[in-house]
Amino acid sequence: MPGEINLIKKRVMTVIYPSPIFGPIHSRRLGVSLGINLMPADGKVCTFDCVYCECGFNADFRPHCPRPSREEVRSALEAQLQRMAAEGPAPDVLTFAGNGEPTAHPHFAEIVDDTIALRNHYFPQAKVSVLSNSTMIHRPEVFEALKRVDNNILKLDTVNLDYIHALDRPTGRYELEQIIETMKRFEGHCIIQTMFLKGSYKGQDLNNTTSAFVQPWLEVVKSIAPSQVMIYTIDRETPAHELQKATHEELDAIAEQIKAEGINVSVSY
Repeated sequence: MPGEINLIKKRVMTVIYPSPIFGPIHSRRLGVSLGINLMPADGKVCTFDCVYCECGFNADFRPHCPRPSREEVRSALEAQLQRMAAEGPAPDVLTFAGNGEPTAHPHFAEIVDDTIALRNHYFPQAKVSVLSNSTMIHRPEVFEALKRVDNNILKLDTVNLDYIHALDRPTGRYELEQIIETMKRFEGHCIIQTMFLKGSYKGQDLNNTTSAFVQPWLEVVKSIAPSQVMIYTIDRETPAHELQKATHEELDAIAEQIKAEGINVSVSY
């Protein structure tokens, strides 16, 4: 696949993505995805420090390079779209992802506008997606930018604050209720993305597949009324080595509960 050679640098079972453009790669959830990484190319910058992150722990991959500028992103994206228009493949989606939280970039909103314009010119059938951990959605400019993308994919691994601090490990203040209320304000223009897993980290049980976690989470999801819920489990190596995949049966059982509420759901094993 063109552009796939040397697109990912692996370090000690982690994945550090090039910046500002990587791929195309095949996404379990999105299809042929051209990645847009707004974080530095040599390390990780994120408002979460998830124990399951394929990019590793924040402290282990401190970058020395700056974030790419708006112009660098626009120029690199246009060059790659031109190559794909000439050589293929056509992207299904342009995805903001990579080495950290994309909405933390100071020019995220403007870069979204540039991306939509380039998409409209080169591949108008492609979708623009943002994979976000939801920590910045309270910022007005981020909120409005996310309303303009096709797939506003927002993380909500649980509604148990202690569990969030054990699994997702926010690096700053994390206001769960504010995040949930802001998700509701999208009025259905959002996709909730949730990681289900088992195992432990530093002696703490991290199994969120049980009804004690699923039922409160599902009640909140119903109140948010998203267009879709994406549930998934571990796919690559994790920096915490005692984590385990949720089983097909566990994910299917959760998916059936979501469907019973009339909410569209996709499952990635």
